[in-house]
Amino acid sequence: MNAIKHAVAALIAGAALFTLPISAAEKPADLNALLSQLKSESAAESKLNAEREARFLADKNQQAALLAKAKAELSAELARGEKLKASFDANDKQLTELTETLRQRSGNMGEMFGVLRQFAGEFRGIFNNSALRLQYPEQGKLLAKLADSKELPSSDELAQFWTTLLSRMVDAGKVTQFPATVVYGEGNQGEHTVTQISEFNTLADGKYLSFIPETGKFEQLPRQPDSAILQPVSDFEQADGSVKPIYIDPSRGVILSLLVQTPNLKERLDQGGEVGYVIMVLGLLGLLLALFCGVRLSLLGSAMRKQLKSDSAIKGNPIGEMLEAYQAHRGDNIEDLESKFDEIILKQVPKLEKGLSVLKLIASVAPLLGLLGTVVGMIATFQAITLFGTGDPKLMAGGISEALVTTMQGLVVAVPILFLYTMVQTQSRRLIQLLEEQSAGYVARYQERLHAKAA
Repeated sequence: MNAIKHAVAALIAGAALFTLPISAAEKPADLNALLSQLKSESAAESKLNAEREARFLADKNQQAALLAKAKAELSAELARGEKLKASFDANDKQLTELTETLRQRSGNMGEMFGVLRQFAGEFRGIFNNSALRLQYPEQGKLLAKLADSKELPSSDELAQFWTTLLSRMVDAGKVTQFPATVVYGEGNQGEHTVTQISEFNTLADGKYLSFIPETGKFEQLPRQPDSAILQPVSDFEQADGSVKPIYIDPSRGVILSLLVQTPNLKERLDQGGEVGYVIMVLGLLGLLLALFCGVRLSLLGSAMRKQLKSDSAIKGNPIGEMLEAYQAHRGDNIEDLESKFDEIILKQVPKLEKGLSVLKLIASVAPLLGLLGTVVGMIATFQAITLFGTGDPKLMAGGISEALVTTMQGLVVAVPILFLYTMVQTQSRRLIQLLEEQSAGYVARYQERLHAKAA
């Protein structure tokens, strides 16, 4: 009996531990009630465990099915990967073979396309600096694409490039007119009809223009060439199909820009500075003095020749004075008559040679002044070289050019003054010789008269 009690007590204790959460709040009335409760709860727990076991088995079967499916997909993907790898290896091998075949078949085509890109780049530079780019903008785009492209050009692009070259050669022999923007004056601009002579020069309103690549506009040269070059421009613009002469610059404006920078006469004289002005003043004075002396001697010579045709003495004439002395001389002393003639000649010679010494002095001093100006200019040039060095040849050339201007001015003044001096001196000597001849003639005539009287 005690053993049964102990067994029942242990069972109750175990059931209490197992079903504590469920029956902690319930208190059976006696052992039979407790046993009935334990049986009831054990049956419910067995049913719950059976449901749990069934769900677990169902989940296990589902996971096994999913695992099998995943393994099948993995096997399929592995097989597909092997197949793709084999295809990749085959394609890579074929690509290598095709690349080698392309290289072998291309030969020197790569070098040729490199030359094409280089030539397209050089031609693009020339084209962009030309006014023709305004008429053919699409050609500029093609040249830019060929010059900058890293890929081989297509056959169509090669054909277009060839057509562009041919069109440029054809346009090189054409004269075209088209509207364009022309900048003139102090920033003023307007639309004008410009005349394009091949790729050389551009004309508008009788003036030469220069093309500014940065702005894509034409600019009227601030200083035009001399009238001999500029005069045919208006006639050429209004030719209406007829042939008219025109000056062109084959260097595309370089020679023209240098030509318009050539100083004119006034600017050239200004380069001589103060020494140059002194030389020019001396030259002007020498020219006026030579003209004055020449006119005076011409008038005096005309008067002397007029006296030769007259038997009566004319006042203010050296030969007339000789004639008066000849007619007034009495007696047989011929030495007195010769002395009188010598006095008249000595009196007239300074008048006839008046101003010649000044002309000779100007002709001698002008080259020396020119040399002085050159020395001063060279000193200034060497001072500039000392300050700025010899990096700019234009600085040296400009300074030397300005220094040589005074030498040129001195020679320009000295040569004609020397020529005029020779002419005036020859004219003066001719008149002096004429006086001496007339003096000798009067002496001889007087001596003949004395011999006739003595006979």
